[in-house]
Amino acid sequence: MKVPLSWLRDYVELPSSVAQLAERLTLAGLEVTGVRVLGLPVPEGLRVKAEDAGPVWNRDKIVIGQVVAVEKHPNADRLTLITVEYGATQPKTMVTGAPNIKVGDRGQKVILALAGSVLFDGHAETKVLKELKPGKIRGVPSEAMVCSAYELGISDEHEGIILLEDEAPVGLPLADYMGDIVLELDVTPNLARALCMIGVAREVAALTGQHLRLPPAALQAAGPDVAQKVQVEIEDPRLSARYAAGLIQGVKVGPAPGWMRRRLTYAGMRPINNLVDVTNYVMLEWGQPLHAFDYDILVRRADGRTPRISVRPARPGEKITTLDGMQRELNPENLIIADSAGPIAIAGVMGGAETEVSPATTNVLLESANFDFVSVRRTMKALNLPSEASVRFSRGIHPETVRPAAERAAELMREHAGGTVCQGLADVYLAPVPTQVIDLALAEVRRLLGMDFALKEAVRILQALEFTVQQTGSESLRVTVPPHRLDIQAGSADLIEELARIHGYDRLPATLLADQLPEQHTNRALVLEERVRDLLVNVGHQEVITYALTEPSREAPLGLADSEYVRLINPISSERVVLRHSILAGVLDVAASNLRHTDNVRLFEIGPVFRPRSGQKLPDEPRRLALVLTGRRQPDFWGHSAPPTSLDFFDLKGVLEALATGLHLPEVSYRPVAVSYLHPGRAAEFLIAGKPVGSFGQLHPRTAEGYKLGERVILAGELDLEAILAAVPSRFLYTPVPRFPTALRDIAVIVDESVPAERVVSEIRTAGGTILSGIRLFDVYRGESIPTGMKSLAYALAYQAEDRTLTDKEVDKAHKKIEDRLKHVLKAQIRGEEG
Repeated sequence: MKVPLSWLRDYVELPSSVAQLAERLTLAGLEVTGVRVLGLPVPEGLRVKAEDAGPVWNRDKIVIGQVVAVEKHPNADRLTLITVEYGATQPKTMVTGAPNIKVGDRGQKVILALAGSVLFDGHAETKVLKELKPGKIRGVPSEAMVCSAYELGISDEHEGIILLEDEAPVGLPLADYMGDIVLELDVTPNLARALCMIGVAREVAALTGQHLRLPPAALQAAGPDVAQKVQVEIEDPRLSARYAAGLIQGVKVGPAPGWMRRRLTYAGMRPINNLVDVTNYVMLEWGQPLHAFDYDILVRRADGRTPRISVRPARPGEKITTLDGMQRELNPENLIIADSAGPIAIAGVMGGAETEVSPATTNVLLESANFDFVSVRRTMKALNLPSEASVRFSRGIHPETVRPAAERAAELMREHAGGTVCQGLADVYLAPVPTQVIDLALAEVRRLLGMDFALKEAVRILQALEFTVQQTGSESLRVTVPPHRLDIQAGSADLIEELARIHGYDRLPATLLADQLPEQHTNRALVLEERVRDLLVNVGHQEVITYALTEPSREAPLGLADSEYVRLINPISSERVVLRHSILAGVLDVAASNLRHTDNVRLFEIGPVFRPRSGQKLPDEPRRLALVLTGRRQPDFWGHSAPPTSLDFFDLKGVLEALATGLHLPEVSYRPVAVSYLHPGRAAEFLIAGKPVGSFGQLHPRTAEGYKLGERVILAGELDLEAILAAVPSRFLYTPVPRFPTALRDIAVIVDESVPAERVVSEIRTAGGTILSGIRLFDVYRGESIPTGMKSLAYALAYQAEDRTLTDKEVDKAHKKIEDRLKHVLKAQIRGEEG
């Protein structure tokens, strides 16, 4: 929001120090992010960016002048000689190429810059300050210049010189007439009321203790009753609480007065004509967007009958060409303004081109309305059509602003476009907003602010903010919220925030917390998730966080069977249209990005996926763990002579084993599995107590190609984190440090190729009993002496008792039992017994 201080002074007395004003506004929540100085010296203490500080308009050299003659240049067809009187003894004659001044013109008010003035060079490619010096242009002396908006630093408008209004006083320094300082405010959603001059003035008045001056409300209406000229209806008061229409007859379209055009320009808007400029001016003044329709076009669309304006959702297939010249297809999600012939505006967003005012307009229908902010925001996003109006409507405006803004605009149109204002408004107000009353206890104020806040001070601040205050006790108030304060929603807490804001956050004392902390409850799931993160980081992985929003094509390489996604109604981009089904897809994208500049990647992510639920508005959001790793098993090391080896399936399995050990997961096992995105024969299922909780393995080459991962070996997996955490025991036993020696035995067995090593371990553990303390696979062999379709697995077994030293006889007995079970259950051969 750009706030010219000369305009703001119409409503409130300002402090003499601009720097102090900017600081007070910032501390109160209206952050001043920029200050633009127009023609004036930079005020003391104010920090201004170089690009926001234009030329200083020298009071003696840049003044208001009046054209007394315009003659043809003797040596150039596109140049003229212009003579300007500016209050001195002799007028000045100079050469100009301005297209908006022509031979024979006389009487126009212009801006004259004398020799020695410093202005922006209108002929340079970039903004460069240049001192004006006397010279000759095509053989004719020129000692001064009539100025454009660009040269003065007002705007980037190069074409033509500035023509001032007739009442501009000749000889007055331009700095006194047009010099200004513009504050640029960052208006947060909770301060949407400050998206207008009166809203900012209210804040300044409350902060400085000054009186607020609202614009005059006098409306001179003399025409027929508006109700005879137009009818208004609202189909759904939830989408439009209020709609008012006024009528001004006999207007003449032309330029707005100079002061209005100047204020609009300083506030960042482009002047168009007196009718449109009035609607924009009142919007910036009151914060209520308005729209002007050509009334005669509406009558013609109604076949000569009284126009009937309807606020309703669009019907399927309806279209409208908006003011930007684009034809837009509408749907029932879009709220529109329509007449009997169809849409004439998109409610709260933009008007239609067919019914806009033009130079031929003589009768204007003025719209002032209130629309549901959610509906406006959705339409604005869906149509990608932001506007000054939609920005304000999408943040919420109170319906009570409709009438004063409409009356103010109608009177300004009467003053500056002529014509007659018809009496009354066609005002339909179906859903009045109830007045909000809040009880405020001073004890609560003191508790939250940590200071002794006086009742008198609380009353002063609230009344300065236009709240109505009634004292209900020695330490309590009843506060009535004014209509423009839509942000007051949380009761007394919001009022206390207002007290702190106006009193000054910087003046609140630093105090220790006096309240008793509420009872703290541990969130076991969050604690365990953090434990998972720590375990994975400890084995060399890095956590990533990817977008939950994606597009189906990004998950297509995984070959998942799911087809139904949770889709966004108004996606912010074509790449973020659905909520993800798989967390692995995002991690693979990150891996592909990282592999452009490194060969080693070890990543994980913890987060939700989203599954639609039949008959339910909200989806399921189960949490998942995704892992991706690739690269060398060990980094290069000067003392390591072995050739580098790549990570493989067993490295990822080792990560999961470390995770299982760290979480004390019971009965963990693995079994082969077929998964669309994993390499056949190099994929496994991770089971806890016999229940699968996810799959992992080497990425299928087709999937790797889909994520542009090249031909390297990529290990990946996605696990059901909720199922894993649910299996974590709340209590577990620690094994004490052994007091008795361990007996070691090796066993090598030949089994069918289809028998997983994990199955062999399971049978060994079953047969070994309580004295079997450890099992480790140390060799896998296929080849000479091993039959085709078979493999040899060698295990190191450790035997140990907690209460005694085992005898050889006890160890041999247990070992023999293991051999017998393997031969019986798995049809295994014990190496060394083949003969």
